[in-house]
Amino acid sequence: MYGKKACELVKEFSSSEPGQLSAFNSNLFAQVIEECNFHFHQLQSLLRHNRAEVIRCLGWMIEPPLPEEIQEKLSSSEKEYSKTHSATIKSYQSEMDLDLAVDMVPPKDPYIKVRVLDDIGNVALSDQIANLARHAILFLRRTDAETYISQGLMEELTD
Repeated sequence: MYGKKACELVKEFSSSEPGQLSAFNSNLFAQVIEECNFHFHQLQSLLRHNRAEVIRCLGWMIEPPLPEEIQEKLSSSEKEYSKTHSATIKSYQSEMDLDLAVDMVPPKDPYIKVRVLDDIGNVALSDQIANLARHAILFLRRTDAETYISQGLMEELTD
């Protein structure tokens, strides 16, 4: 399959008498060109798919937009793909009210039990206004609590 037609064409050419031309086999030549184009498109598709996969992975590891040293390595269509992919994820997260970058393992429950470690005061959470007084133990949405947990103002309580 790979180069078979081209091999036939070369054999046909080499079998002719030295210094003599045999009839040009335009049918076989067209098949060689067709085979080359087919392999070219397969290779091009494979490379694009692999590069798109790398771009998707970078989108999860690096906050958009991608750094300039990565952007300069992308083609214009890859830059557009990266921008569209990031916008789609951001839109989905906004619509579903969740942050996909927080945990790779989905939570069992959207609410968690937390203890307030420092007096934070009254804050507007996504579904309520709460007084986050020191030592208070509350059930909050995971997305509301994670900011305070990462700042060291709360801790998650596990049973």
